[in-house]
Amino acid sequence: MTTVKNYLSLVKFSHTIFAMPFAMIGYFAAVLKTGHGFNWSTFLLVIACMVFARSAAMAFNRWLDARFDALNPRTAIREIPAGIISKDSAIWFVIGCCVLFVGCTYFINPLCFYLSPVALFVVLFYSYTKRFTALCHLVLGVGLSLAPIGAYLAVTGSFALLPVLFSLSVVFWVSGFDVIYALQDEAFDKSQRLHSMPAYFGTRKALRISEWLHVSSVLCVLAAGVYGHFNFLYDIGLAIFAGLLVFQHRLVKPNDLSRVNLAFMTTNGIASVVFAVFVVTDMFLFKSPMHL
Repeated sequence: MTTVKNYLSLVKFSHTIFAMPFAMIGYFAAVLKTGHGFNWSTFLLVIACMVFARSAAMAFNRWLDARFDALNPRTAIREIPAGIISKDSAIWFVIGCCVLFVGCTYFINPLCFYLSPVALFVVLFYSYTKRFTALCHLVLGVGLSLAPIGAYLAVTGSFALLPVLFSLSVVFWVSGFDVIYALQDEAFDKSQRLHSMPAYFGTRKALRISEWLHVSSVLCVLAAGVYGHFNFLYDIGLAIFAGLLVFQHRLVKPNDLSRVNLAFMTTNGIASVVFAVFVVTDMFLFKSPMHL
């Protein structure tokens, strides 16, 4: 049991809450707006894909960055630098999650299976980006943004604009809050020649970039609502989502980073879950099949 807890901590399993709600939006958009029926097998496979892909990405990041984590006082207590989990064990865990992810896509449909290596490349490649570009936050956003598109493809086997709009909102949303999270390591990143928005632009400008990324996210959500012919429950969810993003930026100031974790974990977790509940409920109560 302790070993399981250690691996759950290694991959920060609780952070699955960021992307999972948008995967559910993509799944139910496919089911309720295109006339496809609900299928428990596909639904559970989508959840499994989310868990395995994200676990692989997170464990790989911890494995690759173990040297930096050991040098950073904030991250030295993580499982690998602290000696709780060995690097060899971590990389085998990554491989296992990748195999399980690909295996799950095989049982969904051929398109998901053929695209599974592409998805894995995107989510694993993010871990390298901090070594050469301050745009690493956007790459992380792209990785998590695959959730609504992937879930939609699992049901329909085809691409559409609606899940793409939701995915774009995830790109900007995740990138924005990852910039805020990276504020904690601005000095360390500079000392190690690692790249991030705070390290490149400084705290004040990085926060302004984060604000514009979140504005872009809200605009994408608004566009998805209009294009998808959603109703008033969607609008309520959008208002709460936008309000929590505003609240997040009020928590963090250039001269006060003490509430970064509250802004990062709590506020964003609530925002994604509440928004998804309103969106999915809207689709259930106001069924309006569309050709998307």
